[in-house]
Amino acid sequence: MSIAPTLRQYLIAENIQYDEIPHELTMSSTRTAEACHVSGDRLAKGIVLRRDGGYMLAVMPASHHLHLLELRKKLGEDVDMADETEIGQLFRDCAHGAVPAVGKCYGLDLIVDDSIEAQPEIYMEAGDHETLLHLSGAQFARLTANAMHGRFSSHDA
Repeated sequence: MSIAPTLRQYLIAENIQYDEIPHELTMSSTRTAEACHVSGDRLAKGIVLRRDGGYMLAVMPASHHLHLLELRKKLGEDVDMADETEIGQLFRDCAHGAVPAVGKCYGLDLIVDDSIEAQPEIYMEAGDHETLLHLSGAQFARLTANAMHGRFSSHDA
């Protein structure tokens, strides 16, 4: 499948430079990081949130665990994780569970965990389970320039 068409068109339109990294089929961001020999701290994963009757995307390192209570402090009490059906409807051109860490092209606002922004390079799902995108930290910063930011995750033990 490679890069989801919606994501590819958006990256081209925004003139974002990236490399594609093919890898063996993986079904979790942790396994993807291992398969690609990439630090989980540099692999951005997107988590779809339900908020105030709509949706948004939280972006954090694959090596981290989401703290929903911290997100609720920042975004309000009406925040919860979206279910698989909702995610599939939002990311129609992506494989089930392969959510790119980019929201704007899918009509979603972003909140980005501060810990991922400290990384010099970022990797993210391309919309399938066999392709990663590699971007410089500066290119990722351009993609997330208008996003909210904060700390809402911590490193897995």
